[in-house]
Amino acid sequence: MFKKRIRLNTSKLSVVLYGTLIGFLTGIVVSVFRWTIEKLLQFVQTLYLDISHGNIALIFLVITANLICFLIVSWMLNKEPNISGSGIPQVEGLLLGELKINWWSTLWRKFISGILAIGSGLMLGREGPSIQLGASIGQGVASYKRLSHNQSKGLIASGAAAGLSSAFNAPLAGVMFVLEEVYHSISPFVWVGALTGASVSDFVSTVLFGQTPVLSIGHLSVFPVQLYGLLLVFGIILGLFGFLYQKFLLFSLNCYSKIRVPKYLYGIVPFILVIPIGILWPNLLGGGNNLILSLKEAPMTMKMIIVILLVRFVFSMISYGSGLPGGIFLPILTLGALSGALMAHIFVYLHLMSANYALNFIVIGMAGYFACIGKAPFTAIILIFEMVGSVTHILPLALVSLVAYLVVDLLNGAPIYESLLERLLKRKPAHLATSSMITMEVTVLAGGMLEDQQIRDLQLESNSLITLVRRSENVLIPKGDLVLRAGDIIYIRMNQKDAKITRNQLSLNN
Repeated sequence: MFKKRIRLNTSKLSVVLYGTLIGFLTGIVVSVFRWTIEKLLQFVQTLYLDISHGNIALIFLVITANLICFLIVSWMLNKEPNISGSGIPQVEGLLLGELKINWWSTLWRKFISGILAIGSGLMLGREGPSIQLGASIGQGVASYKRLSHNQSKGLIASGAAAGLSSAFNAPLAGVMFVLEEVYHSISPFVWVGALTGASVSDFVSTVLFGQTPVLSIGHLSVFPVQLYGLLLVFGIILGLFGFLYQKFLLFSLNCYSKIRVPKYLYGIVPFILVIPIGILWPNLLGGGNNLILSLKEAPMTMKMIIVILLVRFVFSMISYGSGLPGGIFLPILTLGALSGALMAHIFVYLHLMSANYALNFIVIGMAGYFACIGKAPFTAIILIFEMVGSVTHILPLALVSLVAYLVVDLLNGAPIYESLLERLLKRKPAHLATSSMITMEVTVLAGGMLEDQQIRDLQLESNSLITLVRRSENVLIPKGDLVLRAGDIIYIRMNQKDAKITRNQLSLNN
């Protein structure tokens, strides 16, 4: 009898260990970030409430505080432009090798400036900054270990997933967002690290914030199948709303770019305009988490919903367009919830459904609106499922998300973060351009043009070299007659200047 020696496969063990470290660090940093924003926002809303109740002297305190916050944030933006906005386009650019980012400078400045901008009541979300904070931690660990850019990408992706996970207590959504929107690949080494980081960071935030879902709105009624026609109408309208959101957000960026002052000073506009909004409607301030929960507890009239929807739509454009550190993730969910509440009112008014299903539309609206704007339907469905903590609405979520996604796709709407990244790269300073060699990963998709093609048939830029092809757990030598299969990951070594051209060519064919 022959004894067969058992070999341990440790190829992913280091990925899990790195993911655990990054998830733990990200969980602590993002949890403190999240807690500080919540407490500061509560304090600011209390000040505005006191002003609205007649304590006029506090106006001078608010004006002074906003001016100080603006000066601090603008100074940080001037020193580190990569902390502007949500940070998700910067993470994508970093993974693509298009941007060079100092992880430590980004980490501490994004942390402080994000707290000041979001905690002051501006209609920005914490999730984008949380993703960038996590990605910076992943980049920092990779830098400490002196890993190559290609090796670093997995750790950066792990940190990004951990950031979203701890921001919303949504580990699965964190992983899916990285795969669907940020990394654009399902490499086993990426998703294993992302899942590890997201799970560990979610554990840390759960210990600190408890196990109650972030948007726990209670029991949802089972939506009747005979009313699914209303969901189709809702999906179409959400898709149109989402397309308008994309266009207006890019338009707001164009408007700010015409102001003849340095970009880091744009934030004075939202810091000033937030004051009258805070005095009139203090509960509307911030990303919108409490506003979404209030839709269940205090039903609003149709007129009130329309006013709030318009105010938040316009001011979220003003806030984000200024380039202040803060995301659009949660503001998008808030607008989706308000759109759902509005459509529910209309359907009830027309006697097309019972008011008992209004809460369903609020939840479905969040998923559908994000699915079409970010063009990430799987992330939207999983995120809302985790944030709400109910599984009775999966099919309606999927239906509306798919319809809204298709509407934006038919109108040629691009994923919003992709559009923001293109704008960022067009404005990239010349000194950031590099002619260094990088390794690019391309995934062969089922049904795509790359599937069943031979290596020799790929049209690549000159001086480009396919170094290897990974198929499941196996590494294949990229011979000319090797036939590509769905799920294969192609590693291409090339000049960074040619990477974008090649990536576009292969994505069009894929």
